[in-house]
Amino acid sequence: MDIRVGIGGWTYEPWRDNFYPKGLAQAKELRYASRHVSAIEINGTYYSTFKPETFRKWHDEVPDDFMFSMKASRFTTNRKVLATAGDSIKRFIESGVVELGDKLGPIVWQFMPTKQFDAEDFEAFLQLLPKKEGSRALRHVMDVRHESFITPAYQALAKKYKVSTVFTDADKFPSFEEPDGDFAYARLMMADAKLKTGYAPKALDSWAERAQQWAESPKKREVFVYFINGAKEKAPAAAGALLERLGWKPPEEAA
Repeated sequence: MDIRVGIGGWTYEPWRDNFYPKGLAQAKELRYASRHVSAIEINGTYYSTFKPETFRKWHDEVPDDFMFSMKASRFTTNRKVLATAGDSIKRFIESGVVELGDKLGPIVWQFMPTKQFDAEDFEAFLQLLPKKEGSRALRHVMDVRHESFITPAYQALAKKYKVSTVFTDADKFPSFEEPDGDFAYARLMMADAKLKTGYAPKALDSWAERAQQWAESPKKREVFVYFINGAKEKAPAAAGALLERLGWKPPEEAA
């Protein structure tokens, strides 16, 4: 079963001398992180534009079977009328994201918590999302954060345009009970700073079981689980603990 577990970003001060070995150069943090988790969600692309050579560099630093998810630029989603996002979407996609090659996973389109579901406008937005860039197929996942999206009308649009929807355990954001789509995408945000691995052992057992179920139902599909936000300093430990439960072993060169 193809289940990937990871963290959001790799540059985070509290991970130094904690997740990262003492004295590890910042330039080597991506290389280290990518050998202790099986996926990373890039958050920097939400705020800034990166050059193609940066994506190529990231591609070359991680193992062959590693995968990046990526947040789309906030300028594509933080707008009153989503139907006007065409130029911003084009600029983002053409910035060089496909330089990640086969290590490019889903693109996350994150909406403001105040953004309400408007079926006509949201469908217009979905129509703007490209299915491929050059020869590279693109996969899209919607991170919708307003309760008005929890409706069959939204689910029907997501199915029509073959996009997935973020599942979250966060109290502050609504979520469908199970992740919809051709791939499952979960962002777990309820880590407890008092727990060594952020989540209690029984909770991690449960998430491992659920991830395996997602990989099999309603059909075989890829699963992405990210420990992100919440007590972020615990995210690498949580990801590692879940990967261990799923039987994943880090590359030998990680030692």
